Amino acid sequence: MAFKVLDSQLVYQGRAFNIRRDQVTMPNGVSAWWDIVEHVDSIMVIPVDGEGRIWFVRQYRHPAAQEVLEMPAGVLESGENPEACASREIREEIGMTAGKLQQIGEFFLAAGYSSEYMHVYLATDLRPDPLEADADEFLSIEKTPVIEAYRLAEANQIHDAKTLAGLSLARPYLIKYYDHFSRNIR
Repeated sequence: MAFKVLDSQLVYQGRAFNIRRDQVTMPNGVSAWWDIVEHVDSIMVIPVDGEGRIWFVRQYRHPAAQEVLEMPAGVLESGENPEACASREIREEIGMTAGKLQQIGEFFLAAGYSSEYMHVYLATDLRPDPLEADADEFLSIEKTPVIEAYRLAEANQIHDAKTLAGLSLARPYLIKYYDHFSRNIR
């Protein structure tokens, strides 16, 4: 399909993102204005400890007006590669480092209006190695057995889209925990 950008204007420049308005001609020749959130690429980490628990963070999200259970995540700093960002973020958010960090997927967070592209990592062989948390983050850590995490998702108790997508991507890697822990959780 042939889409052509006729005009592009920066409408808003903010701390976390910019908003751009593009005038685009579509394949049928009709022109339209599209608003785009320009956002730095990001990462999400699914930390799993030796006991088969996923380490979630719970934090207040002002747009949602509530605390949200989610995976550790963050944005890439200028020139930072996604794996380095993932290593830094789990140290900042849960105080752990991963002996093994494996990229298991990537996706656009909201391709209909945002440029944000998220890289997803599975972190295992966790050990303490904290970094100072960001000044504007107030997190609590919740360790949940893998099978219970999927039960929470299926029961609509997890409302964060990136966390739900991450759990979906991680399922083939976490299947080994199902049998072991399903016997112990009823």
